[in-house]
Amino acid sequence: MSYGNYIAKVLIVFLVLLVLFIGGLFLYNSSLFPVESVTVSGLDHLEVSKMTELAAVPENSTLLRVDESGIRERLSKEPWVESVAIKRVFPNTLELAIKERSIAAVVDVPVNEAQNMETWAIASDGIWLMPLPIEGSPDADAISPKIYQDAALVLKITEVPYGINPQIGNYCEDENINNALAIVDGFTTSLKDQIGTVSATGTETTTLILKNGIEIAFGNAERIRDKERVCQKLMEEYAGSITYINVRIVDRPTWRTI
Repeated sequence: MSYGNYIAKVLIVFLVLLVLFIGGLFLYNSSLFPVESVTVSGLDHLEVSKMTELAAVPENSTLLRVDESGIRERLSKEPWVESVAIKRVFPNTLELAIKERSIAAVVDVPVNEAQNMETWAIASDGIWLMPLPIEGSPDADAISPKIYQDAALVLKITEVPYGINPQIGNYCEDENINNALAIVDGFTTSLKDQIGTVSATGTETTTLILKNGIEIAFGNAERIRDKERVCQKLMEEYAGSITYINVRIVDRPTWRTI
C-alpha cells in the first residue's frame, strides 16, 4: 500500500469518527427522546408516588442526558432504599428499579426517662428504618400494612439500656443492639428461625429466648458457630426437657432441665 493510500484511509477514519462525535454531541444536547414517563418497581413498603416525587426527574430531561447520579442521590435519602437500577427504555420511558431494605428486627427503645417504649424497625445492615406507630392510629394508617406484616415475623430486641437515640436513616451505634444483630446474622442453622426475642441488656449478657421458651445465655458475638453447635447438641440430647443453656463460655457450657 502506497503512502498516499495510507494517508487517505487515515483521513477517512478520522472523518467518520468526527462525524460520529458531532452527531453524538448533537443528539446529547438535543430534545430528542424526552423523558415522558417514569416508572418505579420493586416496592413493598414505599409508595410509587413518593418515590417518583423524591427522584425529581427534571422536566427537560432526555434519556440521553438524564442525571442518573442525582436521581440515585435523592432516592438514597429514603432509608428503605438500598440501591437503585436505572434503565432507559426508548423512546420516552425511564425505569427505576428499587431494591428495598428489609426489616431484620424490631427494637423496644425506652423513652421519656424509660417510662415508655417506642418500637423501631432496623435493617440487617444496622440502618434505623423508622419508628412504628401504634397500629390503628392515623400515623399507622398512613404507611404500608406490609411494614407491620414484616415486623410481626422478625426478631424482637428488648431490654436495651435507656439513652439510645435512634435517628431515621442513621446507622445504629449501640453495641448491645449490634451485638444481638451480629449473633443472629451469624447463625447458619435452623436455630436462627427459632429465636423469638433477644434480651440485649449488655454484650456479655445477651440472652436469646426461643419461641418454644428455651432461654440461651449467649453473651458476645464471638465463636458464634461453636456456641450454636453446643446449643443444638444439648437441645437434641435433652429434647423436651431442657429449659436453659449458658454458652457465654462456650468451652464450659451449663444447662438446666425439668
